[in-house]
This record gives sequence, C-alpha cells and structure tokens, in this order.
Amino acid sequence: MKKTRLALAIATTAMASTPVLATNGDNLIGLGAQSRALGGTGTAAFFGSENALTNPALLGKSQGTEFAIGGTLFKPNVKAETNVASMSYPNAVSQTSDNDTNIIPEVSLSSRINDNWTFGLGIFGSAGMGTDYRDNGGAPDGTGLFNGYSNLQLMKFAPTIAYNSSKFGIGFAPVIQYGALDINYKQFDSNPTSPTFGNVLNRGNGMSTDIGYGFNLGGYFDITSDLTIALAYQSAIDMKYKDQITDAADGFGIGPNGMKTITSNHLEQPAEIKAGIAYTMGSFMLTADAKQIKWGDAKGYKDFNWKDQNVFGVGAKYSGNRYWLGIGYNYGEDPIDKLGDSSNAMQTYSNQAVNLFNNQFFPAIVESHFTFGGGYSLTKHIALDGAIVYAPEVSKKIDTTAISTNMSGGMNTNPTYQEVKHSQIGYTLSLRMNF
Repeated sequence: MKKTRLALAIATTAMASTPVLATNGDNLIGLGAQSRALGGTGTAAFFGSENALTNPALLGKSQGTEFAIGGTLFKPNVKAETNVASMSYPNAVSQTSDNDTNIIPEVSLSSRINDNWTFGLGIFGSAGMGTDYRDNGGAPDGTGLFNGYSNLQLMKFAPTIAYNSSKFGIGFAPVIQYGALDINYKQFDSNPTSPTFGNVLNRGNGMSTDIGYGFNLGGYFDITSDLTIALAYQSAIDMKYKDQITDAADGFGIGPNGMKTITSNHLEQPAEIKAGIAYTMGSFMLTADAKQIKWGDAKGYKDFNWKDQNVFGVGAKYSGNRYWLGIGYNYGEDPIDKLGDSSNAMQTYSNQAVNLFNNQFFPAIVESHFTFGGGYSLTKHIALDGAIVYAPEVSKKIDTTAISTNMSGGMNTNPTYQEVKHSQIGYTLSLRMNF
C-alpha cells in the first residue's frame, strides 16, 4: 500500500506538463509506449496499466500492482506559405512553425484489489495542437503569416475501477480534463475604408483555461484464451475558453461582430466509439482497432467544418525472453473539409476565412502513421519500453482570393492562396514497475 501511495504522489506531479499538438485530428493516435508501437491499438490488446488510458475494462487482466511513467518527445514539422493581400502581395511569405518540440507526459497505475476488482489511474496529455509563426520577417508590415501563434493543451486525470470474471470484464473511469487555449496574431489593416487603415492590429487576450468532466466506459470478452474482443466509449467533454475563439474569428470578419459564422467560445473534445480485437499465437500477438471520433458533433469543431473521423489501427507484437518487439500502422482521414465557393460573394468570403483559420492555426491534416517499438525487462520488476511514430508529410492548399479582395477594400482581386505542409515524428519512452 505504501508503494501505491508513492506511485500516486509521483503521478500527480505529471500534471504540471501539457501537450501541444497531436495526430488523429488533435488526438494522439495512442496512449502509452506499447499502444503507440502497435499502431495506436489497445482497445482489446492488454498492455498492462497503460490500458487505463484506452479501455479501463482491460485492467481486469492485470496482476498485482503496476506503475508506469513516461512521456513522448513530439516533433511536428509544419510549414505555411501565403500571399494573402496584407502579407505583401504578390510576394509569398513562408515559415516553418517554431512550435516544433513538445513533451507529452503519460502516467498510469493499476492495483488489484481482489480476484474480481482492480483500481487504476491515468494522468496523461491526450490532445492538443498549435503553430508559431511569430518569427516571420517576410512582410514589410511585420505581419507575415499574421505573425500568428496558437496553442491548445489538454490534460486528463482518470481514476478507474474495473470488474472481471474468468471470461469478461467491464471498467469505468470518471474523467477530469484541464484545457488551455491561446490564439494570437497581427493584422495590417489595408482597407482604405476602415477607420484603422494603415495600422497593425493585435488580436488575442492571452491564454484562457477551463476544466471539464466526462467519463470512459469499456468492456471486453474472451472468446477463447487467445482471442479477445472489446468495445469502449469516451464521452465528449465540453470546454469553454473565454474570449479566445470569438475574438480571433472577429479579426477574420466571421465572429460575433462580423458575419456571425463563429459565435461561441466552446471547444468540446469529441466523443469516441472504439472496437478492438486481439489474437495471440504463442509468442505473437495481432491486434486491430477501429474508432470513430465525433468531431462533427463537437461544439466549436463543427463550426469550423470538422467532420466525424474514422480511424483504423493494426499492430503485431513478438514477445521473447525478457523483451518484446512491435510494429503497426494507423490511418485516419483528414477530418477538416474545405468549404467551397458560393454564388453569394459574402458566403464565399466566410467559407475561405474558415478554411484559412483551420490551415493557419489548427492544421490537423496528417493521415498515415507508421509505428514500431520494443521493450526490455531490466529486472524482474522493472521494464523499459519505447516507441517511434512517424507521419509522412501531407499538404493542403486553399484559395484566399475573396479574403484578399475584402482586406484590400476591393483594390486587389488577383488570386491568392495559403498552403500548409505537415509531418510528424514522436519518440515515446516508458518505465514500468511491477510490485
């Protein structure tokens, strides 16, 4: 019991750190080194205490007490280029985002109470996104790429209780989520009809924070001793970031003081529905997950035209004497649909402004992820696990001509654009201790 209290104390300290960017939309593809090595799976595959982060029911397969602490060194590579009117048209400016190195903590605990009940705990950075173009000198007015900065950080705390019998198990975890959002940028007012014409305008109110509540629910069934199927559900968690989204949208003319396309500061982390299967053949395990992330129903995200995202992950693991090796693949289609032109000029402007907002501040467009990893038991009670996740570069180019026309007061009707390119690599390391 003393060791369990010590583990809880260590776990609590991890809440000081938070993530910045992620992969399936703005969610990490998987939580824990083993899950990330095996394509983000873990709904049905048992990985020890880290299952508290994915499917709480699987803690029913654990023995004794296990504590794992680790983190991910996450390195996104995001580059944007644009020649929107206030960005010194016709010359394009570009920059690679300075938000390129982030530490994402993960802490998990499981402790068996008796033959049928297990307690667990997860404290982890689960999602986030952001870009940083504040070091752009490519425009004479100092507003290259809007001199923009965005940062969404999410951390979850999830105590878990799991019940198991010889064939099945169920688990439940209330979730407390801490979130922080900061959007800041500059605009050069090039509209001669504007009262602030010729001035550089600052947009942003500093970071806003909130705490939200939800739950995770899961179950598994052992068809045979080698074959497990499972389902899990993660509830939506509503968050409200005071004056962040609406103020940023107002600068694009689509907020409450403009076209009223974006009128809320809610940014709800969406519900997830997950199904998984895991099959063991001697030293080999094959696992597959499918999940739907409900971006299209989430407050805030649906206003920016995010759609429900279907995600598929597969993994294979070989366990040898004191070590394991794993590989995997994860795919989730870009959830952000581009809005098209309309017969109504103002609607076309609004659509392009939403597209630009997504591309500029929240370019969550990567789709494929290639994963591999391994682990080694240093002693009978201590093991070290690691994983690497690589997402190859994808790009998205949007038309901004209507924005340029509006920003210049109709003086510039030439075609303009904004393009973003995004790739990622992440390194996860975890230390597991069994008591």
